Amino acid sequence: MRLSPGLRKAALAAHLALSVGWIGAIAAYLALDLTAATGADPQVLRTAYLGMGAIAGWVIVPLAIGALLTGLLVSLGTKWGLLRHWWVLVSLALTTFATAVLLVETGTIAAYAAVAADPTASDTELRALGTTLVHSVGGALVLLVVLVLNMYKPPGLTPYGWRKQREEPGALHPTGLGPRSTERER
Repeated sequence: MRLSPGLRKAALAAHLALSVGWIGAIAAYLALDLTAATGADPQVLRTAYLGMGAIAGWVIVPLAIGALLTGLLVSLGTKWGLLRHWWVLVSLALTTFATAVLLVETGTIAAYAAVAADPTASDTELRALGTTLVHSVGGALVLLVVLVLNMYKPPGLTPYGWRKQREEPGALHPTGLGPRSTERER
């Protein structure tokens, strides 16, 4: 299913906005995560964990799911296809992995935010809360890899992509030396 040019541009714009927003939201989250990991002031810790909970639940998760869904729409509705090129498959796999890890990690983030939101939580309890730095830094790196893949689109067709390319009229011969002749032309 190919999207019309107008719909393709709208889907691509939405995908880019959601994807870039996801990276930006992770940057904001990472600033709070670093603050929580290095801070000792209980009020600063309380604020950082509450901010991490809000950003993760209300911003990062919706952006991640939106980027994943619009990425599927763009790949299915354009010449790139979902299964034709390795870079699309790797991007999809990394985005799906990042979203899954995020959804699992959101439980931990919500638990930390709940402790921080409890006015009876002691300073010791706040200082004992863990960090999610490994996940936030890892998530940012995974998304940057996806960004680079989507910008440079390294060559390489999947076996399915090779088959589909051979079926297209006027497709290049696998050697790349000219068009493939069809049965009618022989």
